[in-house]
Amino acid sequence: MQLFYNQDINVSSEQIIFSKEESRHIVRVLRKDIGDHLSITDGKGKLFTAEVTLALDKKCVATIKNWEEKPKTWNYYLHIAIAPTKLNDRFEWFLEKATEIGIDEISPIFCDHSERRHIKAERMEKVIVSAMKQSLKFNKPIFNEPLKFKDFLEKNEWDLGLIAHCEDSNKNDLGTLLPFDQKIMILIGPEGDFSIDEIKKAIATGIKPITFGESRLRTETAGIVACNSVSLLNQIM
Repeated sequence: MQLFYNQDINVSSEQIIFSKEESRHIVRVLRKDIGDHLSITDGKGKLFTAEVTLALDKKCVATIKNWEEKPKTWNYYLHIAIAPTKLNDRFEWFLEKATEIGIDEISPIFCDHSERRHIKAERMEKVIVSAMKQSLKFNKPIFNEPLKFKDFLEKNEWDLGLIAHCEDSNKNDLGTLLPFDQKIMILIGPEGDFSIDEIKKAIATGIKPITFGESRLRTETAGIVACNSVSLLNQIM
């Protein structure tokens, strides 16, 4: 299946007009013609089937034929708040792989030890959409506006909050905190880790410290380990 994404499509839509870029891809690259069918998601759990009615490389139009609900393949809500990495490509790699594995929400956070204080949100959204289509996911992860660490903690929009850090202290193994049939949020720090003050503030709000093992992981690796661990532990349940 070749999956397309359109955030404006809904169950009342009768047709979809693709952008010039998408039209060229559909007609020139995929060689689609009038009468061919396309699969489109709204990124909100719906899959639409549409028939091409106009096939020009600058304007491709398709008529919606039917739609169906495509439930998530995981029964938890995973929100990862992560410090953007110094190198953009590493953060993009995290976004890509997390989307492929399965994640619901991503929040960039700026911490005391953060080396990057700015991200290009539009570019990050494109990476997420591309990964969603490639992995045939029908729910696009929410990508939030960046927040300072302390401002993010004030949101407190989760049932179970966790923080992964490298300081020597008592920490929980992720598996001991099952089940995950709730809204879970995991904090992942920058290359220099969270500051002592940040760790204390998180724990004071009820967030629990966790460990991913003995190895010291890069930020983007820790983010992927978090996603994959929650996914695997959920399958074991």
